[in-house]
Amino acid sequence: MIVTLIVACEIAFWVLLAAGLALRYLAKMPGLGAAVLLCEPLLEVVLLVVTAVDLKNGGDPDWKHGLAAVYIGFTVGLGHSTIRWVDARVAHRFAGGPPPVKPPKYGMARAAHEWRVAGRWTVAAVTALALLQGAVWYVGGDGDVVSLRSWQRTMLFVIGINLVIAGSYTVFPKRDPRGRPKRVPGAPG
Repeated sequence: MIVTLIVACEIAFWVLLAAGLALRYLAKMPGLGAAVLLCEPLLEVVLLVVTAVDLKNGGDPDWKHGLAAVYIGFTVGLGHSTIRWVDARVAHRFAGGPPPVKPPKYGMARAAHEWRVAGRWTVAAVTALALLQGAVWYVGGDGDVVSLRSWQRTMLFVIGINLVIAGSYTVFPKRDPRGRPKRVPGAPG
């Protein structure tokens, strides 16, 4: 049941996103479109409640409960940026908005971009870690929490990988092949 709900939440996320953006740009109802987009967090609340009820009713904590926590964490950490990314493209395509801004390719500007990305992934993973730890405490010492602990290790790995990637762009910045130095936006000079 939990996996089905996770899939339903993911589908509902994209349906709400499409409906909100359609109302915003095609139907010219930006207020209603924003209201629909603000319903997105309700999906995670429903998933969290159903997962907690399942555990409370004696469900064995397994990979599905961990996946639910990870899904919620990733929605918290990456959901807003995903919505902004899609919104910029829909606004450009259907409402005459400016072309979406592409991330910088070179130098410290690219490194700063990678640190922002790593920050979003870290928020996602830390949120999942907190939810997983909450589930471990909720189940208590009598339950088998091995799968939840496994998900926690995976989230630590996700944080580590993102920090290594961002750090590598800082220590070894990619150079512009045309030889021009790239400025960081907002930097003097």
